[in-house]
Amino acid sequence: MRLDRFLANLPCYNRQQVRLLLVQRRVRVDGQVVADPLHDVREFSRVEVDEQLHQAGRPLRYLMLHKPAGCVSATHDPQHRTVLDLLPEALREDLHIAGRLDFNTTGLMILTNDGQWSRRLTQPATKLPKVYRVETEDEIGEHYLGKFAEGFYFAFEDLTTQPARLEILGPREARLEIVEGRYHQVKRMFGHFQNKVTGLHRERMGSIVLDPALAPGEYRPLTPAEIASI
Repeated sequence: MRLDRFLANLPCYNRQQVRLLLVQRRVRVDGQVVADPLHDVREFSRVEVDEQLHQAGRPLRYLMLHKPAGCVSATHDPQHRTVLDLLPEALREDLHIAGRLDFNTTGLMILTNDGQWSRRLTQPATKLPKVYRVETEDEIGEHYLGKFAEGFYFAFEDLTTQPARLEILGPREARLEIVEGRYHQVKRMFGHFQNKVTGLHRERMGSIVLDPALAPGEYRPLTPAEIASI
């Protein structure tokens, strides 16, 4: 239902009052100020005017998971264990993955039921950095640095990747910061040098850093500060 119609159907507001509430930016949907009368209010949306709650919606959940290797970034899979299988059944309902990882890639994964929040985390337009630790089959040379900063042309998508920051940590280990999430992007970047990626681990998304206390397969709720940082 349209937001203006939802509010006008309440016994406490008429149409003129609804227009004024929206213009004065006094309406929140799922925690975000909304002034657009056409904004879609769903069954599980949380709707507030000033400090008054008009529809409670569902409790919003934000989880950090240390994804292990050999686990599918999906909510259902007929053959393989999924990241949701690592959670207690009571937590799984309505969760989706914000930023998938390949089957054998490990590290930080975020699961939430807040669609607006997860879009801010993953949309390329926000340019939030994603940081990976990369291990390779062959040595990583200094000449890699300029190419990563320049960007790689991907013929299949007919695009050049955004500039990326590569830090060489050892002969076959590096830390890579990118702001996109193209298909197999990291592997394809190193593939430009015919250098196979043998290990890939996501350390950070935006300002959210994988908790070092989490073992592979473990999870915890995000803190209020972590949620607000996105």
